Amino acid sequence: MADYSLETSWRPVEGSFGRLTFTLHNLSAEPLSGFLLCYTSETRVAGKHVCAGASLKRQVAHFHEFLPPEGLSVPPGGRWRFTLEGLSREPKHVTAGVKSAYLTLADGRHLPVDFGDLMLEGRDGGVSPPLLPPGKADEPYALLPWPLSLGLKAGDLPATLYPAERTPPDAIEALSQVLSLYQRLYSAEDAPFSLSAVEGGRRIRFVAESSIAAFAYELRFTAHEIVLSSADDAGRRYGLISLAQLLHGACADGERFKFPNFGTIADQPRYDWRGCHLDVSRQFYPVADILRLIDILAWNKLNIFHWHLTDDEAWRLEIKAYPALTEIGARRGPDEVLVPQLGDGAETRAGHYTQDDIRRIVAHAASLGVAVVPEIDIPGHNTAALFSLPELVDGQEAPDSYHAVQGYANNALNPAVEFTYEFLGKVFDEVVTLFPSEYIHIGGDEVAQGAWLCSPLCQALMKREKLAGTAELQSYFLKRIKMMLSERGRKLAGWNEVSHGGGVDRDGTLLMAWEKPAVGVELAQQGYDVVMTPGQAYYLDMAQAEAWAEPGAAWAGYSAPEHTYAYEAEGELPQALQEKMRGIQACIWTENFLSRAYFNRLVFPRLPAVAEAAWTPSDRKDWDRFAAIVRMWPML
Repeated sequence: MADYSLETSWRPVEGSFGRLTFTLHNLSAEPLSGFLLCYTSETRVAGKHVCAGASLKRQVAHFHEFLPPEGLSVPPGGRWRFTLEGLSREPKHVTAGVKSAYLTLADGRHLPVDFGDLMLEGRDGGVSPPLLPPGKADEPYALLPWPLSLGLKAGDLPATLYPAERTPPDAIEALSQVLSLYQRLYSAEDAPFSLSAVEGGRRIRFVAESSIAAFAYELRFTAHEIVLSSADDAGRRYGLISLAQLLHGACADGERFKFPNFGTIADQPRYDWRGCHLDVSRQFYPVADILRLIDILAWNKLNIFHWHLTDDEAWRLEIKAYPALTEIGARRGPDEVLVPQLGDGAETRAGHYTQDDIRRIVAHAASLGVAVVPEIDIPGHNTAALFSLPELVDGQEAPDSYHAVQGYANNALNPAVEFTYEFLGKVFDEVVTLFPSEYIHIGGDEVAQGAWLCSPLCQALMKREKLAGTAELQSYFLKRIKMMLSERGRKLAGWNEVSHGGGVDRDGTLLMAWEKPAVGVELAQQGYDVVMTPGQAYYLDMAQAEAWAEPGAAWAGYSAPEHTYAYEAEGELPQALQEKMRGIQACIWTENFLSRAYFNRLVFPRLPAVAEAAWTPSDRKDWDRFAAIVRMWPML
């Protein structure tokens, strides 16, 4: 326990975003004076604000530094209280308050401060509903995502499943990989497979069948064996995962779920792109967590891991040409170049992935049929890179010359600084050697309106290229980036703002519609291939209910698991445009994920819900069945 504790509460105030009250308790045996209070919070102070009992000394994005009144001394057991009106947004949930806090003393020391959730004053916060109903499975088989077609008769539970005699070595290896996957996810459970015959088990016979579609599989259950037919490695893997799921359900909840003795399953994915994104810039996740998340994706038959490696808050990927990107840009702390952000306290927090880490993770994902798509977020969201490599900055551009994005001003790479392209060329050279994915995601989102317009270099570029405004400057920049990726044999993926200002060549470009579903329709109408990932349904950082006690963000409202499950992205697109839809994706933005408990509460069961929407035709989905099964599924 720290010697100091900070309590915060919020009260609605008519005509504003309400009032915050901060109370710092001195729990130490010494008086406290000559200090600064530093904290991080998603509820940022606006430019125009009124503070009673303190003054804002510094603010950088989510980081706030407050100065107490001159001469203030807080005695042991005493407290200091101040209020603040003038917020950037109205808090909606308990996690909208302080996410870390510390004191900076006159001698430069930084002391930790305990803190709690944001308390609500003057209003009923509502009641959090259950995230899942009890669930009901009319057909007693534990399969997620639910298959395309199924006709089965339940029977006795086999001791295990094992390969038939003369099974080819590649099928043995595939079975071994799925066995290892299961044992990692359910380390305390009995193994579903054996590599050799076991009395009381049932054999699996593998059949290569060219008439079966790519990624599809068929399972035929007879009295003596199970026949798994597929045309490719992916279909065989999905069939083995389904068998492992069936056994797991029958073992974990034998009264509700059974293993089939007779019948068939015929199955194939609904969409090619079945993705999950993870932001590791706001919060760093060690290699073991990334490997486990990929295991969970594979168990849910998701096939894309979109890895958001760079942002304002941190640059997490080792680039040997520019070691400063991680030496400076992957460290945040009171005495670092990058100040603390959400969750950072009195101690420096650092973390990045070495290139050996990347190779290990990419190889692990490939063994499970998951493609790793890296994101190098450009031209915006580049505070970490700009602080790490000052030569990227246009020195003639006035500081704070345009509106900030998420509290960061002048955070975009300048398209008129030629070193920008030299820098990105060397970054891409290393990225393509590490990631064999077809696409490289380049972000392209949330460049501030008015960016670059005060840059003399950009003014000259705009005149030379006949460009008007920020959006056309970004289009010019991204067209060059697309050419650089094409020269390296890769295609461009980005967020929906890539289309602004004229966009880029539609051929070989994949855009993700995140702001709202209607954006996906607009992108398809413009000729882009689209992945639907609207914040209103598929952003897993959104709170799951309206109640104050629910953790999560609020800008896109709230998204209950049932809504995430039922949402049909394809339904937003006219029939003539549906061929432009490549698939769907869940996004995990990690501002609120300061603990494993928060991660699991927000991501599950919604991630498996997105996985079923990505795999299973809409007329085969069933919320009650899903709710009955998903309780047994793994979490991080």
